[in-house]
Amino acid sequence: MTINYAAYPPIEIAYIGQRLAGVDEVGRGPLIGSVVAAAVILDPAHPIDGLTDSKKLSARRREALDEQIRARAIAFAVAEASAAEVDALNIYHATHLAMRRAIDALTPSAEYLLVDGNKLPGHRLPGQAVVKGDARHAAIAAASILAKVARDSQMVTLDMRYPEYGFARHKGYPTKEHLAALAAHGPLPDHRRSFAPVQRQLALL
Repeated sequence: MTINYAAYPPIEIAYIGQRLAGVDEVGRGPLIGSVVAAAVILDPAHPIDGLTDSKKLSARRREALDEQIRARAIAFAVAEASAAEVDALNIYHATHLAMRRAIDALTPSAEYLLVDGNKLPGHRLPGQAVVKGDARHAAIAAASILAKVARDSQMVTLDMRYPEYGFARHKGYPTKEHLAALAAHGPLPDHRRSFAPVQRQLALL
């Protein structure tokens, strides 16, 4: 695998078994769309080479690994919290909601969680948060890949509906291109109303 475990302190995991789920999310920073989370229970009998932080992989490599994860994992699930839920709950709580939904959708269910970041999502299952987890554990890396591929696909679909916004390129993040399109064309129904750049444009309407 491309994860360089030696570059980080070892993770001491208080669980021995095969139903450990890695959990990660994608889409906290964008101005539009859902925040997407994934949970993955990898199969030690069918290892996948090349798992690492999804941001370090090309789109083509992520898509290839996405297929392998779906084919070889014991269980996987992708879930989301909508832009409306982000606005209602705030991005922090919406992210954890998406994570809980992904965990609950696993079949078979997980027994222990490894969650990327510094906070657990408030699920009943035991687990631990792992800072930089997508670069430190294969199951979290796998979850980051599934979430990234799923959300990027949503942005490509949105781009086909609204090509003037450039979603296929910036994936909804607040780039100069996105901010310029937002100013020129206004917010879409999928934009997150609670995010400052969108709020500013709504105030001008």
